[in-house]
Amino acid sequence: MEHDPTAYATKELLAAFISGEIADDDAVSFPAGIPEIRAGVFLANLTHAPNLKIQTTMSAVNVQLADRLEDFDSAMDWRFHRFAEGYYLHHECFDFAGKHSTAFFVGGLQIDKFGNTNLIGTGKGPQNLAFRGPGSLGSTSMATQAGRYYIYTNAHSKRIFVEKCDFISAFGWGEGGADARTKLGLPGGGPKYVITPLCVMDFEEQSKALRLKYLHPGVSKDQVVSETGFELVIPETVETTPIPTGSELKLLRERVDVAGRLRA
Repeated sequence: MEHDPTAYATKELLAAFISGEIADDDAVSFPAGIPEIRAGVFLANLTHAPNLKIQTTMSAVNVQLADRLEDFDSAMDWRFHRFAEGYYLHHECFDFAGKHSTAFFVGGLQIDKFGNTNLIGTGKGPQNLAFRGPGSLGSTSMATQAGRYYIYTNAHSKRIFVEKCDFISAFGWGEGGADARTKLGLPGGGPKYVITPLCVMDFEEQSKALRLKYLHPGVSKDQVVSETGFELVIPETVETTPIPTGSELKLLRERVDVAGRLRA
């Protein structure tokens, strides 16, 4: 069955972009319950990264031999772990994965102009939260140690993209500057991209302020600017996010995303 590459959902676009960021020699840790990230990592494993090490809660997985991947909601689901090639002890999981991961994905209730993220909550203090988040869990350690990481959000709005996070659960580039992480002795490479339903942003080399990198097809600069709560760096030329190929869509729909979550 042929798949028209001009007929795709935004989440399929995001999955294909994420796939393109993964290399064959990567060891990737990611939240398996987020369909777009999961699909992107699995798509990479099935195409150009057969030796990819997929690390998630307590296991190392490779899906090369999976004819199709059943739908699941949790990283603890047996339907995911049946493709495991090895297991971690629970208390060693984040420490081992952080030290050995070349790539990681993290989200945020808030994301600021220097890529710091907040999963703790919003409000004036820990005893007076207006909204309580899920907590940082292992993201603090992972974002500190992983070779690089990507910030992913399902929405792009001024509520999420704020001038300053109320709390910081994953340290990006602090108050800015290319030396922000090395000054603190952080071993990992820091955030590379922020991926949203409107665009992909990277970080300006010297200031480490968020900069518009790719616009998704049909999205304008003005849309991104109007939904961002701080001043973005806007280069003269902004590329368009590459669209999925027909073969990528075929794999996504027939082997990776059989429940159609990316098209919902």
